[in-house]
Amino acid sequence: MGRVRRDVTRCAWAGSDPVYIGYHDREWGVPCYRDRRLFEFLILEGAQAGLSWSTILAKRAGYRRAFHGFDAVKVAAMTAADRKRLMSDDGIVRNRLKIDSAVSNARVFMEVRAEFKTFSRFVWSFVNHRPVQNRWRSLKQVPAETPESRAMSKALKQRGFRFVGPTICYAFMQAVGMVNDHVVSCFRHGEVALQSEKTGRKR
Repeated sequence: MGRVRRDVTRCAWAGSDPVYIGYHDREWGVPCYRDRRLFEFLILEGAQAGLSWSTILAKRAGYRRAFHGFDAVKVAAMTAADRKRLMSDDGIVRNRLKIDSAVSNARVFMEVRAEFKTFSRFVWSFVNHRPVQNRWRSLKQVPAETPESRAMSKALKQRGFRFVGPTICYAFMQAVGMVNDHVVSCFRHGEVALQSEKTGRKR
């Protein structure tokens, strides 16, 4: 995972867990346009519902193994027997509704990808294809949902996605860099803003 930097200020939620810190420092808020990674976060954020994100991060390797590295084609082809088997897999959250939704979401994901050429093009449209650069000074200012996440949730639900409420959608948007919600005092705020600018110029 690499050495944890100790000479910097982070968002308070990063805490002291090296796994959490690594996720905060390397992934959270970085613009992502790759369909497979977007599908991964869509499933993981849905799996988090009612749980802590640290629980999901701890099981991330288990999810990647159980769901074919988040290859949507392979997940969509999973059978009832596959889903039943996963109910005894302690590497993931053993919730039947969440397991079933991962498979059904994969099928809808592929429909969206076929329609828009990429799933990325569809979800990034909710922020006009440009990361939103927020300037929060405190975690208390960071919203749980926004008009954009509510619009995304509504559109995803209409297409048949499950576990995609407005709060889950906003967590997804934060994770994949559709919004930069690092507080301004966090060392990653400026770095992520710069990455977003560079990525935007390339697209």
